[in-house]
Amino acid sequence: MLKSSNASFAKALRELRKERRISQEALAFDAGLDRTYISLLELGRRSPTLETMLALCAALQISFGEFAEKIESALASDSDG
Repeated sequence: MLKSSNASFAKALRELRKERRISQEALAFDAGLDRTYISLLELGRRSPTLETMLALCAALQISFGEFAEKIESALASDSDG
């Protein structure tokens, strides 16, 4: 389940970032994180803390609930395939 969750989180994060047309570097700067960490999150190789998720929400200008919905949607589409 963790691997699937990480992959779904990664997919949601990447989609949100690309929808906003911002680079990993810009997202990292806005969230107060390292660009390489953003890359690892988008590859599903790291699990974010709650603090990290809240920082990403602020940087992406979305609510935590909206982010969670995007992750749930990615989980559903991953389990369908």
